[in-house]
Amino acid sequence: MNKAFVKESDGDEDDEAAALALAIPAGSKNYIRPEGYQRIKDELLQLIDVERPEVVKIVHWAASNGDRSENGDYIYGKRRLREIDRRIRFLTKRLDSAFIVDPSAHYGSDQVFFGATVTYSNQDGEERTITIVGIDELDPLNGKISWVAPVARALTKAREGDTITFQAPHGVEELDILEVRYPAPVAD
Repeated sequence: MNKAFVKESDGDEDDEAAALALAIPAGSKNYIRPEGYQRIKDELLQLIDVERPEVVKIVHWAASNGDRSENGDYIYGKRRLREIDRRIRFLTKRLDSAFIVDPSAHYGSDQVFFGATVTYSNQDGEERTITIVGIDELDPLNGKISWVAPVARALTKAREGDTITFQAPHGVEELDILEVRYPAPVAD
């Protein structure tokens, strides 16, 4: 198919740079726990060492079959290759901007900092346990919230036993901090 009939954006890098800038507050670092950094690094290496070479082989084989304009393997392979390359660029930028913070440095502390696992109760007495993590590690369904989330910012620097007030989307909310935990340091 002629490129004139296919709308493909060459500005993908600009979109990713904008997303990167929006996610991290201005003047802040891209904080991440060691395990989050390793997860991103593992994904990057998987893409570079396994997935990309496999797709390159398929595209090479499909290109050798002749007419590329109606060759589904070639067209899909080239599209997949662009997606992989885009993801590789994104992950590389994230790793380059990452500032690794080991939460075990605060082991035994009752004050909330990055990497803390905090159990709190709201005004209705409902208890919730969250872990404050980096933007690239968030998983709200498993209680991992970003350090830039309003509740995480409100909890930061508070101590076990404190009551904090913060502006939630549905109004002002009070939280009682019941427990603050950090992972134990790993012995070398």
